[in-house]
Amino acid sequence: MAELSGQSSFLDRMADQSIGRGLRLVLPEGEDIRILQAARRLHDQHGVQICLLGEPDTVRKIASSVGLSLDGLNLQHRATDAEVGKFAQLYRLGRPNSSEAVARRLVQKPLFHAGMLVRTGMADAFLAGVSCPTARVVEAGLMTVGLSPGIYTPSSFFVMLLPGQPVIFADCALNVEPTDEQLADIALASAQSYASLFKDTPRVALLSFSTKGSARHALVDKVQQALKLARNRAPDLLIDGELQLDAALNPEVATSKIGGTGKVAGKANVLIFPDLNSGNIAYKLARHLTGCQAIGPILQGFTKPLGDLSRSASVDEIVLTAQVLLSRV
Repeated sequence: MAELSGQSSFLDRMADQSIGRGLRLVLPEGEDIRILQAARRLHDQHGVQICLLGEPDTVRKIASSVGLSLDGLNLQHRATDAEVGKFAQLYRLGRPNSSEAVARRLVQKPLFHAGMLVRTGMADAFLAGVSCPTARVVEAGLMTVGLSPGIYTPSSFFVMLLPGQPVIFADCALNVEPTDEQLADIALASAQSYASLFKDTPRVALLSFSTKGSARHALVDKVQQALKLARNRAPDLLIDGELQLDAALNPEVATSKIGGTGKVAGKANVLIFPDLNSGNIAYKLARHLTGCQAIGPILQGFTKPLGDLSRSASVDEIVLTAQVLLSRV
């Protein structure tokens, strides 16, 4: 794939941010060969401390079949009795009506085990999804680390390495038909994600097929209401809408449609799509037609960094997603 302007510097920076920091990543799908190969690269090339969850003999057999060394990788099958007791107690703090037996059984499941390792500070992030549905990864995140204060909707984003500068697309993987409140949540979480990743000011555009009332429809009303809610909750955030995609990204179009660029129109770096249909189509369209790199989906809105992987994720994609995830620690 031809490399576009800005891709190399971003990827190099993501790689550099993990080296030498002793970051700890939990990979609960340790019995997948792609996970093992990515773990090896992340440890050897980026200095990431890896915790693999899986049945040890199975993991060793899979690694041996491709000549992969597990040296330096922490391989765990189950939590210790002490850890199970601690994890179950934490789980029940938020669910006092749950039984001890159910809590102990639940926190030994790989995704919940990984989430509890992150919640207790024994790891910095976890990444899963090559064999687990997104819904299970999100469920584990909600029931272990929980959502950040002021955020009520878990969501996801892609880093799109478009020509000139990276742009965040959200939500392209999780919320099918978000309400206006959920759109506001997605916008606020995406702004936080952009700021933490790029150490720069997010400029958030709420997208629509209408620009500033050029069309009238209930779907346009929802985006307009989401803008009001987001502004009320974050008055200092640079956010605008409803904007068509060209008005959000192109200064000349913004000028022709609304008389100027302002602080967001024509120079947005965070794009919030009104539903999963448009978001999912948009990121795949950009990736396949422009050849740009799409990294993600990365889960957002949680108190700790969590990553969700496509079932078809390659080793390269797993490594890239892990680097973006760890850069948010």
